[in-house]
Amino acid sequence: MRRLPFSPWHFLLMPLALLFVLPLVQMLLTSFMSNAEINQFPPKLIPTALHLEGWRALLSETNAPRWLLNSILVSAVSVLAHLVLCSTAGYGFARLKFAGRGVAFMVVVATVMIPIQLLMIPTYLMFARIGIVDTLAAAFVPWLASAFGIFLMRQFFLSLPAELEEAALIDGCGRWRTFRSIVLPLARPAMATLAVFTLLSSWNDLLWPLIAISDDSRFTLQVGLATFQGTRHTEWSQLMAGNVLATMPLILAFLLAQRRFIATMTFSGLKG
Repeated sequence: MRRLPFSPWHFLLMPLALLFVLPLVQMLLTSFMSNAEINQFPPKLIPTALHLEGWRALLSETNAPRWLLNSILVSAVSVLAHLVLCSTAGYGFARLKFAGRGVAFMVVVATVMIPIQLLMIPTYLMFARIGIVDTLAAAFVPWLASAFGIFLMRQFFLSLPAELEEAALIDGCGRWRTFRSIVLPLARPAMATLAVFTLLSSWNDLLWPLIAISDDSRFTLQVGLATFQGTRHTEWSQLMAGNVLATMPLILAFLLAQRRFIATMTFSGLKG
């Protein structure tokens, strides 16, 4: 009997994958519809022609290019800061022995259980005192580090054999050089996963930038798209074009980091 070139599970997974892809495809097609086609009943699934009115209005009549640049800047700073600070802190909790290490780590992890809504007013008052409200810094400072990122990196470092670092220390490497030259290259899967999680969270953050930023030129893309929805009228083609613009970078980032993402889920003990 001839064997299939793929797993039989693909017969189940392929329809499920298509089910998740259909809303994205429909969003893309809707962005090329005219307002008349979008609002007609019964609704059309495929445009009769490619209408670019929504894309033209998005790029010329709004600050969408500026919002996209702001989102890229906020996400880039957040990802870079997470990789540096969380990996350093995670390595310290995993390998360095100091008084109160276990208690300090439990306190850090316990902050995950604090609802973000309880922190918004104190954070806003603190940012107002140091003068960064209504600036892009207000959007990325809360994303410089996170308890989840520290936990993820610590779990990955614990999975690495300590003998590699001990051999480097015996050969004369200091702790910092061992971390930089031996540990970090091995931690690329975990860092790629942390980068994906941080990118998703910072890119899609809406509530906090909506509170901390009021200047239209400093909006992130998510905040700017929220202004497209009015009480009585919504420019659906323009909104769908903006959603496509906001979704594509995340899809590309995940596709680029997919293999390392799965490797971290396997080695760090986070798989379901």
